[in-house]
Amino acid sequence: MSKTQEIEDRLTAAFPDGEVLVVDDSESHRGHAGYQEGGESHFNVRIRTKDFEGKNRLARHRAVHAALGPELIARIHALALDLDV
Repeated sequence: MSKTQEIEDRLTAAFPDGEVLVVDDSESHRGHAGYQEGGESHFNVRIRTKDFEGKNRLARHRAVHAALGPELIARIHALALDLDV
């Protein structure tokens, strides 16, 4: 399974009522630190869910990191998060 699919699956499971969009943005980082041939090193994630209501930015980021888990987070070089209700 690709990292992109794994990220999407875990986030969709953690935020089932939400809108989850995962974009592999690795190609735009070619030549930069952390770039891996074949991609899947840099990701943009957009989530819209009521689960974030009343949570500050840090709490939202922590919820996403918890959903992904430390093993998957360790295999990602860069993760840009756009999180809102």
